[in-house]
Amino acid sequence: MSETNSCSVDVATLYIVPTPIGNLADITQRALDVLANVDLIAAEDTRHTSRLLSHFAIPTRTFALHDHNEQQKADVLIEKLQQGSSIALVSDAGTPLISDPGYHLVTRCRQAGVKVVPLPGACAVITALSASGLPSDRFSFEGFLPAKSKGRQDTFRNLMEDPRTLIFYESPHRILDSLADMLAVLGPDRDVVLARELTKTFETIHGASLGDLLPWLNEDSNRIRGEMVLLVAGYRADKEDMPAEALRTLKILVAELPLKKAAAMTAEIHGVKKNALYKWGLENLD
Repeated sequence: MSETNSCSVDVATLYIVPTPIGNLADITQRALDVLANVDLIAAEDTRHTSRLLSHFAIPTRTFALHDHNEQQKADVLIEKLQQGSSIALVSDAGTPLISDPGYHLVTRCRQAGVKVVPLPGACAVITALSASGLPSDRFSFEGFLPAKSKGRQDTFRNLMEDPRTLIFYESPHRILDSLADMLAVLGPDRDVVLARELTKTFETIHGASLGDLLPWLNEDSNRIRGEMVLLVAGYRADKEDMPAEALRTLKILVAELPLKKAAAMTAEIHGVKKNALYKWGLENLD
């Protein structure tokens, strides 16, 4: 049962308001109503948000809240909220707090007992995942990759056996270096999807193996322009990766033991990875 729509806002309430990641038509009517009726909009970049507000003829005042001042300004906003003001929190694009400012403000609001109301809306992570063709039942959003090669390679090593779809944000000037580091750690056969300029005129969603994606990007400099989401298939332990004797042992033990215990014993006997054996058993044994 749906509730009756209303453009009113509650006093002493912080609203988390997603904004379009490209196409302005993606903003929801509820988001427009909230932005038009709150007392103040806390924005990552007031100039950027002012253009959005101008497009929709919304006169609400804005207040700068970004990575460099959030911890200092959170108290100012909480005081306004406690005095009865309603405030909307927006980032430059997408859902606030998802690799954007807002975490400290929301945390402080909840600690202070201030009501926080989230609105659903645009998010590049979910938009890219839904069209990627990669498994979406389990995924991990890892945010922006480290700026330096060692940090990136350490990140990939820590995640190389993670079975979930991995999602990263990356910038145009680092995408080639990041993919080169990923290739060095994960190898050429891992499936990846690059989603760029989502919802915009030159939207591109391209899937390939790691070994093929870098040459494809190098063919045309336009392919590395714009906002980027990089999705990486999770680790899969293929049957061929497992020694035949280990699989034979696992099959024998699992007839008498729970799979988890059988996998642990098999791993100890044959010196293979317990988690990989367990996953193989889940996928291949009844």
